[in-house]
Amino acid sequence: MAAEDAQTQGLVSIKVGGETFGVPVLSVQDVIAPVRIDVVPLAPPEVAGSLNLRGRIVTAIDIRKRMGMPARDEGAPHMSVIVERSGELYALQVDDVGDVLWLATAEQEPAPITLSPEWRAVCDGLYRLEGELMLVLNVERFLTLSPPQQLAA
Repeated sequence: MAAEDAQTQGLVSIKVGGETFGVPVLSVQDVIAPVRIDVVPLAPPEVAGSLNLRGRIVTAIDIRKRMGMPARDEGAPHMSVIVERSGELYALQVDDVGDVLWLATAEQEPAPITLSPEWRAVCDGLYRLEGELMLVLNVERFLTLSPPQQLAA
């Protein structure tokens, strides 16, 4: 079984703005329906706020802002994928959550050179699925938030 595990990887498929991403299954702690998000003053633009998950404060990350995508329509359905990084929980705001896919690591391709540098920086590569491409999200690099913008004097 261990040999099979080394040759496949589990990815939770998520949809954001018409794009499909795969989040490593071992990074995912939970998937939750929309909950109230409280705004955090002076947070980086990609931080949507914070939410309470069973007594733990979780930082909500707006994937669309982080990836330079258009904002989600007001009232459009969404979900949160809870991931952990360095002992902290983060809620990735996504449009939809699909299946857990177990894919052969040998079939993963490098991120295409035509992908924007910002997207290449947070993706480990891609898989060709039926009719679409799935970018593999590197959670560690994705959650390295941008430094605060300097205010013009």
